[in-house]
Amino acid sequence: MKWKEFEREIRKKKIKLFTPLDIQRFLGRSPIAVRFLVHRLKKQGQIQRVKRGLYKLADEQVSELYLANKLYEPSYVSLELALSYHRVIPETVYEITSITPKTTRRFETLGKVYSYRRVKTAAFTGYTTSKQGGMRFLIADPEKAFVDLNYFRLLDGLKPISRFDKERLNPIKALRYAALFGNSKLTSIIKTTLL
Repeated sequence: MKWKEFEREIRKKKIKLFTPLDIQRFLGRSPIAVRFLVHRLKKQGQIQRVKRGLYKLADEQVSELYLANKLYEPSYVSLELALSYHRVIPETVYEITSITPKTTRRFETLGKVYSYRRVKTAAFTGYTTSKQGGMRFLIADPEKAFVDLNYFRLLDGLKPISRFDKERLNPIKALRYAALFGNSKLTSIIKTTLL
């Protein structure tokens, strides 16, 4: 299989992101041959590096929220961006912050900043699958995003969030999510702000 056939195949299958291993499997080439091919294709502007070991076709549009999930897995989009997405806060958010049970990380790619904040495994829940531009991604429920945001504001020594549409949040659901963190101060903040 030649590069043009591979390109046609990934477009047909709607594969938005791929690795050198994917190219190796499709083309049946050695890792060294693929490394040279990737270098040449990058130089020619046919593919674009998203992060080390992850690429996209140069002209391929990839949803930011889908990319947020794929840059660092497992993760789900949360905090301000999720609250804005669910219309709980009116602000437009430029940095995409996700939650992960892995180490905290930060990436700058394709003109955006993607941050990942760590929570304990028990609190890594409360998200659903959504779709943007035909691509599926994981995003926090409004209540979970509200709890996540207040948890990190508490850790960072900041005041709880004060400007939000209370009508869009279920206080009982938010309290259940807060309990997962095992932090009495967080539970108290959620009670005070929502009840």
